[in-house]
Amino acid sequence: MNSLNKKAIVELVRMPLILAAALFIPVWTFDYWQAWVLLIVFSLSAIVISVYLMKHDPALLARRIKGLGSENEASQKIIQIVAAVIFISLFIIPSIDHRFGWSTVPMAIVIVGNIFVLLGFFIVYLVFKENTYTSAIIEIAAEQKVISTGPYALVRHPMYGGALIMLFGIPLALGSWWGLFAFYPMLLVIVWRLLDEEIFLAKNLPGYEEYTEKVKYHLIPHVW
Repeated sequence: MNSLNKKAIVELVRMPLILAAALFIPVWTFDYWQAWVLLIVFSLSAIVISVYLMKHDPALLARRIKGLGSENEASQKIIQIVAAVIFISLFIIPSIDHRFGWSTVPMAIVIVGNIFVLLGFFIVYLVFKENTYTSAIIEIAAEQKVISTGPYALVRHPMYGGALIMLFGIPLALGSWWGLFAFYPMLLVIVWRLLDEEIFLAKNLPGYEEYTEKVKYHLIPHVW
């Protein structure tokens, strides 16, 4: 097994452990079935995508496992730190909610939430298939070109769109209305990130400005 795959496997083990801690420590019990279901859905989705990248696009896998320390843009470092804090709160708030019984969420909504999580991951998978340059940090590869096909023909940032669907589904999957309050700050952070990213790409990626003239929508087709 090469070092890249080892790093990916370490990340696949580390992330569920972090999420499990965020879910089960605040509630102080393992009797939280919604959390178990979401952990399984989230972890299996991440595993499927990672295995796909290991087999079909190791270069993209290497780009995706880059950490915050690899980020060169100061603004993006700040954005990533803020996003990480809000992301973990999407799990902590529902856990506290479950502990004190603030929300009563029907099972049908919990199921819908998990479907949103799966749909979000599926959109990310489609983006990865279309664009091998989808790095975890803001950078331009030497051979990189503008991608305008597949989901990129609809919006400029389809991966962020998929991520938002997934993030909206997390509190619902965890049976928490209160958890949605963490989603809205995350929406603002993602908008902040993509607008900052567009400025960088317009300056550094040949053809990107022409692409933005062709594809008008940032995130949601026919909306924005």
